[in-house]
Amino acid sequence: MSFPLLTLTAAVPAAGAILTAAVPAARRTVAKWLALLFSLATLALAVLVAVRFEPGGDRYQLTESHAWIADFGVRYELGVDGIGVALIALTALLIPFVIVAGWHDADPLETQSSRWRPTQGFFALILLVEAMVVISFEATDVFLFYIFFEAMLIPMYFLIGGFGDRAHAGTDENAAVQRSYAAVKFLLYNLVGGLIMLAAVIGLYVVAGNFSLQEIAEARAAGTLDMATNTERLLFLGFFFAFAVKAPLWPLHTWLPNAMGESTAPVAVLITAIVDKVGTFAMLRFCLGLFPEASKWATPVILVLALISIVYGALLAVGQRDIKRLIAYASISHFGFIILGVFAMTSQGQSGATLYMVNHGISTAALMLVAGFLISRRGSRLIADYGGVQKVAPVLAGTFLIGGLATLSLPGLAPFVSEFLVLVGTFARYPVVGIIATVGIVLAALYTLVLYQRTMTGPVKEEVRTMPDLRARELLVVAPLIALLIGLGVYPRVLTDIVNPAVEHTMSDVKQTDPKPEVTVQNVEAAK
Repeated sequence: MSFPLLTLTAAVPAAGAILTAAVPAARRTVAKWLALLFSLATLALAVLVAVRFEPGGDRYQLTESHAWIADFGVRYELGVDGIGVALIALTALLIPFVIVAGWHDADPLETQSSRWRPTQGFFALILLVEAMVVISFEATDVFLFYIFFEAMLIPMYFLIGGFGDRAHAGTDENAAVQRSYAAVKFLLYNLVGGLIMLAAVIGLYVVAGNFSLQEIAEARAAGTLDMATNTERLLFLGFFFAFAVKAPLWPLHTWLPNAMGESTAPVAVLITAIVDKVGTFAMLRFCLGLFPEASKWATPVILVLALISIVYGALLAVGQRDIKRLIAYASISHFGFIILGVFAMTSQGQSGATLYMVNHGISTAALMLVAGFLISRRGSRLIADYGGVQKVAPVLAGTFLIGGLATLSLPGLAPFVSEFLVLVGTFARYPVVGIIATVGIVLAALYTLVLYQRTMTGPVKEEVRTMPDLRARELLVVAPLIALLIGLGVYPRVLTDIVNPAVEHTMSDVKQTDPKPEVTVQNVEAAK
């Protein structure tokens, strides 16, 4: 039996979660270092997965397959393509930064019992989410994927509801109620999506007789899988609904601003930069892979919903007074771009969508974590409570600016490449849709620059006059993310070489080829 590298990549953070939770209450520093150690070990395994993956090789590599629930055709099957490798690397990369950024976010308060262990629970839950997200990117058995797709809601619920923004809690008597509301809303929205998906998963088994993604694809290619048109469409809608909630896509997005606003900054990063990517990833792997004809049938409506997400999310970001909610609405707009690229049904669009998942994760992590450091100093999330920060904390302001410029996809930073590919791929097949989507770029520049202008420039407000600049631990978090944004913006080939072969397989699944340009060099020469 080959070495179970993929299993180990998910098992290490799971084991770390158990050991971290078991650390005695008085040893919370030990729990922190233990969680960081296991996150770094997971990162090393993710790097090994990327090194062993051959972009020109089989579609799914490093595969593992074992009988699990034989009577129901359920197997423990894992495998990664280029898209999965990229997202596993993103997850493993961000978790250590999330842990270091939240180093003191769950320290027990003076009023809490000495037996209370919030620190151990906080970091254990983060590692548990990491394990579930990683195995979701690896699972090639639909039922196995569904289990972890749903199970990750439980630790996220406790992270949102149990570990809120302390800076905000100090000024708001209803903070606990608001956290509970945000956590319950997150759970209910995603549970409803998951229950609908469960019905679709059962329906898929009735039609296909198994849950194996590869076996279903082979049966479809061989013509031995007879799936009626209406059946395929209904199953597609069941899967897509759950993924659209997770993504989140308008009008199923309303849980995200509440969840991000009431969470600590590291948990907000965990939500939008890592967990939500499972939804867009699953659209590529399961919606397009299992239901290609239904995906093409639903494309016009999905493109309209993606456009609404882009424009609506950006407009609401422009009008926000709360820093964290502004970043949340900006993320809704960015997820609209990702979904637009997925369903543009072009290789440029889907490559751009995959790069967007990675680059959005890095840029949002950088911006949100710096925003969290800023909020912890002032004790307020309101934009109006800041002003002139760049004069008293220039490094903090500079990193905040770079994170913001990445959010608006400035050329030279990583998100620009992603957004450009999405728009080019969309315009090639749906020119009107591509033109409308560019409105999101204009609005992104508006909300980002206005946010920076109102918080960082102008007269120094008395409340921020003594604000300290970024400390060594905070620089350790932010500096590598900024470096990655610049490096991937200058040399995106590191990712495209891994992602493009997987995109070609997806395009083959839906039997689509890139549209040929109407104006070519040969046509121009003939006209002369």
